[in-house]
Amino acid sequence: MISRRKVLYEPSPALNQYLSQYRRRFDIPLVYDELFRFTGSIPYEDPKGNETLWLQVMYSPEVMQELRPMLTKIYATLKIGGDLSVTEHLTVERIDFGEFGNSRPFRIRITNQFNGNSDYYYVKKADASRLYGLELEHILSPNRINYLVNENTLIEEHIPGVPGNTFISEYLHHDHLNKVRVAKEFVKFAERSFIRLLGDMRTVNYVVDITPDFEEIQYRVRAIDFDQQSYERKIEVYYSHFFEDNFPVRDMAFSFLNEMTINQYRVEERSQMSRRAKSEHTRLTGLLSTMRKEILAPEEHVVELKKSLGEYHQISAFESCRSMGDLTATQIHLLLEDNKNYVRPL
Repeated sequence: MISRRKVLYEPSPALNQYLSQYRRRFDIPLVYDELFRFTGSIPYEDPKGNETLWLQVMYSPEVMQELRPMLTKIYATLKIGGDLSVTEHLTVERIDFGEFGNSRPFRIRITNQFNGNSDYYYVKKADASRLYGLELEHILSPNRINYLVNENTLIEEHIPGVPGNTFISEYLHHDHLNKVRVAKEFVKFAERSFIRLLGDMRTVNYVVDITPDFEEIQYRVRAIDFDQQSYERKIEVYYSHFFEDNFPVRDMAFSFLNEMTINQYRVEERSQMSRRAKSEHTRLTGLLSTMRKEILAPEEHVVELKKSLGEYHQISAFESCRSMGDLTATQIHLLLEDNKNYVRPL
């Protein structure tokens, strides 16, 4: 469904003003381009010895001496507001590079030298689509998002969880797995993604957060890549169950949940999103107002998606839309305010 690398759009002055207002813009070092000064790389293997899509990159001692204080300062700003006095024991243990993604991200491993505990964050090229995606996730989902941006450098906090592909291959068929709860969470995740037009939720772009509860285990599906926020032309891209690698969990949902129950969970998710939208009304209105004026996709993408959404909902509200921001705002208004208790067939 997605055949080409996405076009990157620089954040506009209006978006930068919004980000400043809500304290997303910080005077952090502009390290994204600097991180490309690596002199070599080797494939990164996970703790089980399996190759991944990441490369572990190496730097000359001189370059690493320059990068280390900048990277620890960024971590301090992201986590504790920039207080460097409590970060002297932190070190940059490893830097990984992901050439596979549109953002070509770097993953920074920060380690506490006193106890060996490690944490991660990501350095990506700032892209308007991704920034709108991060903000919509923060406002409309049950998940808080921590990120910073300065010019072309975007810093994202690591979102913990079992990667979607690992969850499906290694967890989905366990006897102790509460399949009904898992199916419910995937239904809600698919609905949440569709409402705010977050596309490309393949298994590599979300994680499953598994939390033991007093009687049962709770599951939550969380997006970790917001690259395809309001960009693709095909409506199918915005429903995660249309991706082939999600078929196992889709089939499980249809096996354990009937249509009435699925629609109940979809309406439930809309109701929760509607409450979040109302509690963050000023912020959401400001974001969507700015988004409406942006060019976030080629014109032909807007035209085709506008037609598809109109046909899907069987209404004319999308006909006047001129941008991806218009489509997103109209979709959110339609499904969270006007018809939040009505669901079209999947």
